[in-house]
Amino acid sequence: MKNVDTQREILRFRNGKLERTVDTVVTEFPVTLKVNGQEWVTMVCTPEYIEDMAVGYLVSERIVQRYEDIREIWTDEKEGYVNIRTDKVNPYYQQLQNKRYITSCCGMSRQAFVFVNDALAAKKLDGIHVRITIEDCFRLMEELQKNAAVFKKTGGVHNAALCDSGGINISRMDIGRHNALDKIYGYCLKNGVSTKGKILAFSGRFSSEILLKVAKIGCEIILSKSAPTAFALKSAEELGITTVGFIRDGSMNIYTHPERIANITAYACSSS
Repeated sequence: MKNVDTQREILRFRNGKLERTVDTVVTEFPVTLKVNGQEWVTMVCTPEYIEDMAVGYLVSERIVQRYEDIREIWTDEKEGYVNIRTDKVNPYYQQLQNKRYITSCCGMSRQAFVFVNDALAAKKLDGIHVRITIEDCFRLMEELQKNAAVFKKTGGVHNAALCDSGGINISRMDIGRHNALDKIYGYCLKNGVSTKGKILAFSGRFSSEILLKVAKIGCEIILSKSAPTAFALKSAEELGITTVGFIRDGSMNIYTHPERIANITAYACSSS
């Protein structure tokens, strides 16, 4: 497997001076998924946990319904291919992926979904299977940042982690935010790790695409040190996901479904 980072000589301007030095940069690696011999998609990623990423992508995007539907999977690292054989590929995937979901805004419509495939795959998370405290939010984000070794060296990757209230269970990083989540989900599918009652901690901005990926994985809480988009929060409201952002410097924003923050009332104060 290729290294996830490499070094190169650069010119750095600092403190009014220009110097020649060596910098560490993250590696980009194009990987093409081939399903039953057909090239399906090419993903540019960080070259580790590629098979897990392929599995997570295939299932979360409903190209296959379940990990058990994959008969065989093997990786050609030299050529940059992940090969998948399955008898149960979704025959409607490509049609649904490109078809916009048009609906009214009443009843049980999914106005927040842009594509039909997302409306089918991202189901509402009913009930509460996990609660965390405000202190847990800060602690999990701090733990995520402590584990971000490649980011500290390169500044060029996103970090994600599957957690419970006790700490991080699985952590992955990638140049692509979606890829990091797919690597986690693929590992869980391959190893029978349940995502129910788990939390996703995330280093980057959570857009609507990231929020939908979280729903497909089945996590009820997403934590981030960065910002959400308005469309992501609209989706989170509808899907029943607790979103907490800007977790940094002793401050955080709880955007949606605060009922999963166990001690929120202890800190409540009246609005001015």
